[in-house]
This record gives sequence, C-alpha cells and structure tokens, in this order.
Amino acid sequence: MDEATANQSSSVLTEIPRYGPESAKPMSPGRVRIPALNLALFGLTLLTTTMAGAYSAGAELSLLHPINSLAALSAGLSFSIPLMAILLAHEMGHYLTSRRNGVNTSLPYFIPAPFPSYMIIGTFGAFIRIREMPPSRRSMFDIGAAGPWAGVIVALPCVIVGLKLSQVTALSAQSGVSLGLGNSLLFWGLARWVLGVNPNLVNVTMHPIAFAGWIGLFVTTLNLLPIGQLDGGHVVYTLFPRAHRTISTLFVVSCWLLVLVPLALGYGFWPGWLVWGVLGIALGLGHPATLDRNTPLNTGRQVAAWLTMVLFAATFVPVPISLNVPETPQKPAQSYEVMYHGTGAHAGPNLVDAIVTRD
Repeated sequence: MDEATANQSSSVLTEIPRYGPESAKPMSPGRVRIPALNLALFGLTLLTTTMAGAYSAGAELSLLHPINSLAALSAGLSFSIPLMAILLAHEMGHYLTSRRNGVNTSLPYFIPAPFPSYMIIGTFGAFIRIREMPPSRRSMFDIGAAGPWAGVIVALPCVIVGLKLSQVTALSAQSGVSLGLGNSLLFWGLARWVLGVNPNLVNVTMHPIAFAGWIGLFVTTLNLLPIGQLDGGHVVYTLFPRAHRTISTLFVVSCWLLVLVPLALGYGFWPGWLVWGVLGIALGLGHPATLDRNTPLNTGRQVAAWLTMVLFAATFVPVPISLNVPETPQKPAQSYEVMYHGTGAHAGPNLVDAIVTRD
C-alpha cells in the first residue's frame, strides 16, 4: 500500500494503515463531538436495516402510505437493533482501543444499503478512519483484534436469545425458494445447546434476532481472514512478520479453491469467495513493517492472538450462503435456510425461517 492510502478507511472489512512514531500517548478522555455526517449515516442505516427487517417480516412499506408504513416499520426492529449493536460494537472496539493507544481515529461511519426490500440486511457495514499511524506492533495488535472480539461478544447473546425465541418443529419438506445459511462450528454448537436437540433433525423457524447474530458471526469471519491488512492479517503479522505475505497468499488461493474445487466436483459453493480472493489482492498481500518489527508480542498478547485465530476457525463457514430451489432438492448438512413466502409486491417471510436439514 502506498503513502496515498495511509489515510484510508478502516471498516467492517477493517484495514489499518502503516505505522508511525513510537511517541504517541493515550488521548485525553475529554468530551467527543459526534459529527453530523456520522449521526446522519447511523440514522439512515438504522432506517434501511429496519426496512429490510420489516420486509422480511411481510410488512408492506410504501411512500404512498407513509403513516401505515411508519407503523409497519416496528416489525423490523427486532432485526435492525441487534444487527446495528453488533456493527457498532465492532467499530467502537477499534475506536476506543485506538484512543487508548493515542491513535487519532474517527468515529464509525455506517453504510446504508439501497433497495432494502432486496438487500436483506439493509447495510454494507461500517468503517472508521485511522488518521495517523499506530505506534507499535503491540498497539497494532490491540486495535486490530479489538473489533472482532467486541462484535462477537455482542453477537453471541443475540444468537442465544434469538434461538430461544425460535420455533422448533418436526422435520418437513422444504417449500418455496429459500436462502440457505451455512453453519459454523460455533453457531451449530450454540444451536445444539440452546435448542436441546440435534438441530439436524428438526425444523427451526429462526427469529430475526438469531439471524442478526448469525450475520455478526459471519462479519467476524470476514474480518479475521488472515490476508493483507484485514484484522486477521494484522494478527498474523504480529505473530509471523516475516511469513505474513506467504500466509496471505495461501489464504487468497484458498478463497479461490473454495469455489473451484466444489465446482469441479459438483458440490455447492459460495461465489463470494472469488470476490474475496480478488479483494485480498486489491488490498495488498503484504504488510508495512513497523518500527518494532523485531520485538515479539508479550505472552498475554501471544495467547490472545492465537485465541483470535481460534475464533476465526470457530466462526468460519465454507458455504455461508446458498440459494435452494424446490425443483432441485438439496440436502446440505447443518444448513439453516431463510425462507421467503407471503403475498404482496414485497412479499417476505413472517419470520426469518431456518430449516436444518439432514446430512
């Protein structure tokens, strides 16, 4: 990454730029003014995620009926509030840790998604701007790892509460086109624990809070990809500074193999991994050297770094999203499916439904 990008964004796909002087001191805890743009983007993203949740709940929203539409928006709050809380926690993890390390950083900018009736989560995430370089490898690790951990701490109770509110019925045949959500080890384990049954043997009508939690765990996975200057790339660099580029390259290739190998064998795959492979190259496979390159992390941070990699493995999903059509029966193992049904111009599900199919 060249010098012109040193002021670029650090987002849900978090990228933290090069590093500078070691002399930075913690910023004073004075009052922080929230810029109008940040507030406006937060409010707009809350609106689009609420609209997405309302559409999924089967609500009819129209500019021709503003009063009725405003009342119908409340149906989407059970999805938008937990999702926004997860994204906010992630970015504030970066922000607060940056301030504690004396790094001048912006407050989060949220990104609303257009057409929330089709963009089922209503947002492209959020980002912060790093205005100056973190002073050391240790502060780099702290800032990079803080976001995913803060986000997952909020996502976990969302998954647990959401699954408790979900409905469990006997296994039945799929009807209608569905959006399949793959299981990570962590999500499957939580489902088994909360539901008290093998989730492969029942139908689970997933509550929107659980769906928001699933998205939060998936966001954690994407951020922790050990590529370039993503959050996971920062963690890998602090552990293996000289092998960082090699590890980044291997994971970019792995992203492509996650598509090419299943495609060649006739199995399901997620095309998004191709995009992430290209994005990994675009962001840069290397990592700028820090002033303290030869100073390893202390023991506590080394343990935290390895636990962060364990978190990546626990939240990773090879096929996170798939489209299932009844005419082509599919039996993906351990797969939650978001069902779309109902009537009207913007028909959606009464709940975010999840069916867990047998192997």
